[in-house]
Amino acid sequence: MEIAPAVVVQVILLAREGASAEAQLAGFIAGLAEDEKAELTAVAWVGRGAFEAEEFDEAVATALAEATVPTEDYLMGMPHLAENLEAGLEALGVDVTGEEEDLL
Repeated sequence: MEIAPAVVVQVILLAREGASAEAQLAGFIAGLAEDEKAELTAVAWVGRGAFEAEEFDEAVATALAEATVPTEDYLMGMPHLAENLEAGLEALGVDVTGEEEDLL
């Protein structure tokens, strides 16, 4: 996984804030590089159970190939985005305990 865990944690924190942080979340995701957007989507898919952790590279490739709407619109329309990202990080074995404390 190339995307920095801190980036994923930032998205989780903004997603938890709901409507009050919607514009900030959209801008943050929109500002990511294309490969980061694909990896962020893949982490959410792993957390949602659409892909297994071992299929992460396939999930990234699928996200790149099938992107038809802006990533921020797609992810922000996903129910339980924060929970999916948290579960995805956990499934991928990424410990973000320190990252979350740094951002709070």
